[in-house]
Amino acid sequence: MSAAKSAKPTAPDLREQAVDTLFRLLETRDFKDITLPEVAREAGMSLGDLRLAVSSRMDILEAFAARIDRKVLDDLDEDMGDQPPRDRLFDVLMSRLDMLGSYRKGLKSLRSSVRRDPALALALNGIALRSQGWMLSAAGISIPGFKGALVLQGLAISFARVVDVFLDEDDPGLPRTMAALDRALDKGEVWMDRLDGAERAARPLMKGLCRLAERRSRRRARRQEDAADDLSENGSGAAAPGA
Repeated sequence: MSAAKSAKPTAPDLREQAVDTLFRLLETRDFKDITLPEVAREAGMSLGDLRLAVSSRMDILEAFAARIDRKVLDDLDEDMGDQPPRDRLFDVLMSRLDMLGSYRKGLKSLRSSVRRDPALALALNGIALRSQGWMLSAAGISIPGFKGALVLQGLAISFARVVDVFLDEDDPGLPRTMAALDRALDKGEVWMDRLDGAERAARPLMKGLCRLAERRSRRRARRQEDAADDLSENGSGAAAPGA
């Protein structure tokens, strides 16, 4: 037997098998009813091999999201590079929806589970945030700091709503989905303008607070120095009689 034939599957290969198996099971089963031993059995691997590849069912869902991320990133349209950021993001997110099309039945089942399980929804939100961060990067958009975190969360929520429309649409041209995504990005631009306005309005206040904090810090330092000087003088005076 050749080395190639006898070689065991690698962890990434096993992970991909686990993703395919989970989504095949989701087509007829509820997520909460699918166990890791069942995934291993249906995938034709041992439970030990499955553990080598993933640590939990959520880990399989994260691997699925990473698979979609990579497909989108590998399929970027270079001709969109000179387009406005909004248009680039629209193109990237439509590409993501195209990549999700093959998993529609499993995603519908997962959506039903999410609506009944807040803990699952919260866990999936964390996965969505990471994926949407990559989508923003793919569109050449970078928003640092707290403002960036707000934008990322808003995008994750908005895209989840667009996916709802996508999963229920039968028209292959996806007119309702594209309209929903267009509206979501319009709302996002409005919120970005509001955030920018709030940031500009708060800037003088923040500068004033920083100056106040600096003055208080200097006064505190002076009081500590004065207290240290007094302590030193008192200590010297107490030592003199016994000299």
